[in-house]
Amino acid sequence: MTADIQRAYIAAAVSRGLLPAEAHRMAQVISLDAPNDPAKPIQFWQLYSVLGPDRIVAIVRDFYQRVFADEPWFVAPFARVGPLDHHVMTQSQMWIDVMGGGPAYHGAEFRLNFHHTHNAMELMTAEGAARWTRLMVETLDACEPHMTGDPRIRPALNTFLGHFMDKYAGDFRFDAPGAFGVSNPPLKRRINFMTMTTEAIEALDEEELRQALGERGIDTTAYPTKQDLVDKALML
Repeated sequence: MTADIQRAYIAAAVSRGLLPAEAHRMAQVISLDAPNDPAKPIQFWQLYSVLGPDRIVAIVRDFYQRVFADEPWFVAPFARVGPLDHHVMTQSQMWIDVMGGGPAYHGAEFRLNFHHTHNAMELMTAEGAARWTRLMVETLDACEPHMTGDPRIRPALNTFLGHFMDKYAGDFRFDAPGAFGVSNPPLKRRINFMTMTTEAIEALDEEELRQALGERGIDTTAYPTKQDLVDKALML
């Protein structure tokens, strides 16, 4: 599932301004290995490279222990499908697959969509989603020790969960219950004027020009118009 979900997320993130238009060609974005640079966010398909299978299974197990201890109306659809260990196994396989650990989830998106349409349909509502989200947030808070001390992991997990919750909210026509917490910040491309043609520099918008010049220590308040900024960039 990794490649399909990666493409879907990148397309959605580009449209929302969270990733640059060329994200699908950026090595730090499409790689399955998390960047070593702590200033660069971890994409959720890179999580397996830092968490590994045992930590992922531990987080998923914590979640389903909370699910099976919840109110009967919420537990019933899960219990009808199988016991706690069954859900831990299948959900862990799905997480590992999407997080870059290889083809672990047999049936891929077809199986995932079939499950939510046939087995979990009664929970694909605003009420069901809100309860699921609450339990998952409790899980992530409790599972901080499994997150290796890297502050980028929780935002990456929140981004992963938010992406799927938004998908289900659209598919099943309910209002998404809100964020799981802080997600990955927008990733801006690093602009190097020295390697760009005049046409490419002129195609940048004013905000991109100001940001790139500012990163080079240039006070852009001295350049009030876009053309002024372009001219300055071309002088570098």
